[in-house]
Amino acid sequence: MLMKTYLPSAPLQPFIQAYKIIESHDERVNRVLPDTTPAIAFRFKGLVRYLSGERPPVDLPASVISGLRSTVRLINYQPDSAAIIVQFKAAGAAAFFKTPLHELFEHSVSLAHFFSRQQVTDMEEQLSAATSDTQRAALLDTFLLSQLRFPKQDLLILDALRQIQHVNGDVSMKALAAASYLSQDAFEKRFRKVIGTTPKQMASIIRMRSVLQQTPAGRSLTHLALDAGYFDQAHFNRSFRKFTGLTPTAFFQAPLFW
Repeated sequence: MLMKTYLPSAPLQPFIQAYKIIESHDERVNRVLPDTTPAIAFRFKGLVRYLSGERPPVDLPASVISGLRSTVRLINYQPDSAAIIVQFKAAGAAAFFKTPLHELFEHSVSLAHFFSRQQVTDMEEQLSAATSDTQRAALLDTFLLSQLRFPKQDLLILDALRQIQHVNGDVSMKALAAASYLSQDAFEKRFRKVIGTTPKQMASIIRMRSVLQQTPAGRSLTHLALDAGYFDQAHFNRSFRKFTGLTPTAFFQAPLFW
């Protein structure tokens, strides 16, 4: 499996971290862990599928937006397939969508539900016909610039998110709301609309991702769990399995995860 990364143009950099192109010459399964931002995917070659337990695989539409998730997702790349992924920055997706982002939580929906169907179809065809990945990144840049609707970002919510990230998710939601000079209910509604999930769920994602960035070499998994704020090993193991689809031991022994 090959992966290339391209930066968006300067006007899009406040909202988009990167475009990532994933290409597979043989059949591969990509383990996609919950992240802190939604993502858009355009499949421009071959066939890509979602795998879900014992249920039949579901073919990935040519263009799709996926909201935040609390569980792992397995993406099956068939031979000679490729997709380009838009990786948003924190709160960046809200600049392009009128729909509150929390409505996409745990869902993947065709992009044609949100943008002009003709524009989306044209973009799909252009990406498939492009002769280089550099050209595809440029095409995506032009498309997203045309869809930029709400460039003014919610600085209060971005600051709250930075506070959650600074302490790796170990923070009181009540304290966050108070620091924002909002009631807890008003704060949570505003956060969900912009970020795509509740502050508590976001804290949970950030906390587990901070654990995954560490290696247990020289430290027990119990110490990792307690340092991250989990109240016991059993709680940590359940959360870890839900997040990654694997036990902690199996995950840290695996050679590579995307």
